[in-house]
Amino acid sequence: MRISATFFSLALLVPLYSASLHADTIESQDYRIEVKAVAEGLNHPWSLVFLPDGDMLVTERNGGLKRISPSGEITAIDGLPDDLVYRGQGGLLGLALSPDFAESGTLYLSYAQGGEWNRAGTAVVSAKLSGNKLSNITPIFSQAPKLGGGRHFGGRLVTTDKHLYIAMGDRGNRDKAQQNDSHVGTLVRLNLDGSVPDDNPFLSNANAKPEIYSYGHRNIQGMTIDNDGKRLWTHEHGPQGGDEINLVEPGTNYGWPVITYGVNYGTGSKIGQGTTREGMAQPSYYWVPSIAPSGLEMVEGDQFKEWQGDLLVGSLKFGLLVRLNMEMAKSWGGTPSQREIWTHT
Repeated sequence: MRISATFFSLALLVPLYSASLHADTIESQDYRIEVKAVAEGLNHPWSLVFLPDGDMLVTERNGGLKRISPSGEITAIDGLPDDLVYRGQGGLLGLALSPDFAESGTLYLSYAQGGEWNRAGTAVVSAKLSGNKLSNITPIFSQAPKLGGGRHFGGRLVTTDKHLYIAMGDRGNRDKAQQNDSHVGTLVRLNLDGSVPDDNPFLSNANAKPEIYSYGHRNIQGMTIDNDGKRLWTHEHGPQGGDEINLVEPGTNYGWPVITYGVNYGTGSKIGQGTTREGMAQPSYYWVPSIAPSGLEMVEGDQFKEWQGDLLVGSLKFGLLVRLNMEMAKSWGGTPSQREIWTHT
């Protein structure tokens, strides 16, 4: 099944990447959108959340956490973890608010955590935000094992009323994504206090890490909860081609590196055993060629009624905001739960 995505020349974080403070008008399929830059001068902004007072918190990959007011005033937040390292694709990464943030001030941060022998891995802490300072830094998760190199840290975070989801990457060690004795190449699910939920799928498997929720992932850098509050969507970077959107189900193997729609960089040679294998899930959507996805949200609310329930994906490679029309997919006979393959070429 082949369904076209709708593309717009609008980066997911345009206000943060803009070189000058100006407004642009974008004519989309359904709406005329005014895009206005609100701040500039940030260093590799990576994750953004809105605070109850209307301010934004933004992580910078080089290790900065900034508060940005609606008028564009930028203030640095102090008190970040002292074991944070900035290396390659690693640094200060994901950001999520606790469900009770308005009362507790608690938030979660993911970052590249340094270790012995110059190794690093993805880690998560909770912290309390008071004014412009973090306090009560509490370790929640630390990837095991830590590995060398600076690739594929994952790092996206999502919270629900009960759980914290942590997106991981394969750290450039692709075969480990099929070996559940490590966190590498997996999606982790924890309780909000960092403990392991008693219904995690590998809890009774002595050869697997109990925190693992799904596996066979290359590098998840987008994640969001469906508007129904129940389904979890992710996207991950393929190699040369094969970027994926996945509807995540517990205990599922998403195939990397055994199956993929991507190929090896440069040579274009085959990776693994092809694109399908029994017992390994197909992506709900994939891109060939790659768009280098970053950031994932589902549209809700009355402002964009025509797009309600559609997925928005940022493209690093093309500087686009991509809309995946979910109703169009259904009209062609496929639904996300049926795992039909929707592909843009």
